[in-house]
Order: sequence, then C-alpha cells, then structure tokens
Amino acid sequence: MTIPIQEMTLKDYHAVINLWSTAVGVGLSEADSLPNLAKFLQRNPGMSFVAYDGNFLAGAVLCGHDGRRGYIHHLAVAIDCCRQGLGRRLVEQCLAALKEAGIDKCHLFVFADNQLAQNFWQASGWTQRVELVLFSHLTGS
Repeated sequence: MTIPIQEMTLKDYHAVINLWSTAVGVGLSEADSLPNLAKFLQRNPGMSFVAYDGNFLAGAVLCGHDGRRGYIHHLAVAIDCCRQGLGRRLVEQCLAALKEAGIDKCHLFVFADNQLAQNFWQASGWTQRVELVLFSHLTGS
C-alpha cells in the first residue's frame, strides 16, 4: 500500500521535528523553531508535505520559494520506510506545487559529507552546482 502524502501543517510540527532530528544529514537550527516554521508555512502555503503511515510519520519535506526560485529543505524519510520511493514522491509534490506557483527552478542544500543524500539527488536527476560557493550571514550580527 502506498503511504499517502498531505500538506504539512503546524499540527505536524512535533512529529516533523522528531523525524528531522533523527535523520542523518539534516541540520536543525533556530530557523526550525515553531514560530519560524509557522511563518514559513504561512508564506509558502501548499508547498511542504508529510506522509503518515497510520499515526507514524514516515516522511516530511519543507519547500518554499522567494518569488523566483524554489528551495527544498529537510527532506527526510524514516529508516523503516526508505527505498520505497517515498522521498521521490515527496519531492515530486514539492516540484508540482512550485510549478503551479510559476516557479521554474528549484535549489537545495546538502552537507558536503552527506554522500547518501548526494547520491539520492543525483539519481533523481538533480545537478550539482560546483561553480557556486555558499555564503551566509546572521542578520543580527
């Protein structure tokens, strides 16, 4: 049986944070707090998804856009549900939502030492952008 996918809401927050915090290669920060996730979901309705197998959260993905480009964050699938296509299905939902919003390109970030994720994204048809270097700055600093 296929695990159903639905839009992420704030009711999913605790289950999602638990999944992300146990997933290899997902880095959490204050940006993932309940108030910040609430702002993100409100700004990007219908773009982030969860998949429950009964009451068990099998997968989750955070997705949004800035008006020009889409961004996928924190794709995670529970270990017991890996290799069943759930990760790809969650990504397909995100890309369909972005396309519906008129966004034609999507980016994502993967830790350099997360070879499993890099293999997943490459096998899913994504292209690694080696010509770019990421810079970050805390706005309060």
